[in-house]
Amino acid sequence: MYILITYDVSTSDPQGAKRLRKVARICQNYGQRVQNSVFECLVDPAQFAVLKHQLLDTINDEEDSLRIYQLGKNYRSHIEIYGRATSFEIEGELII
Repeated sequence: MYILITYDVSTSDPQGAKRLRKVARICQNYGQRVQNSVFECLVDPAQFAVLKHQLLDTINDEEDSLRIYQLGKNYRSHIEIYGRATSFEIEGELII
């Protein structure tokens, strides 16, 4: 399942800055950052459940915003990229 995660975490206090770093770290464990506070992730249903649980446990419902878009199996036909693309093909091979 291909998902897009966006978030806005309030950083008006030290706890907010800590939450912001933790949300980013969680997302990086499952996908790639494509813009500030935007991640593309390719996960199976079990991974999605764990990821969602981790994120919901981290954010503050009163101060933060989290959006998860499920793009489905035919996600490639729904993605248009303009300008400088710095991400890699999430399903392709990555050699480091």
